[in-house]
Amino acid sequence: MPAANPASMQQPSMFTSLMPIFLIFIVFYFLLIRPQAKKQKEHQKMLGELKKGDRVVTASGLYGTIHDIQGNNVKIKIAEGVNVQMLKSAISGVVTDTAQIEKK
Repeated sequence: MPAANPASMQQPSMFTSLMPIFLIFIVFYFLLIRPQAKKQKEHQKMLGELKKGDRVVTASGLYGTIHDIQGNNVKIKIAEGVNVQMLKSAISGVVTDTAQIEKK
């Protein structure tokens, strides 16, 4: 068996061996991390702009009107005489089209 010549066997450089890991991180950042952070930022902005009288939908699917806001808690009127108190973060969105809600 011939002896291996050290000059003919070259080790890949550190940059070349770490390149696939960097590429995977970049792909994950642009496809997963960045869009999720943007969505979370928009949700926090929406929660900050809530006011009394807004029609909202909760994470559990309840539609209602904001009756009162007290810090992180919100009272939502879901029916005549029925108010529910919940965390502000449980509100998933503000309803702009009330026509679809009123249909039964």
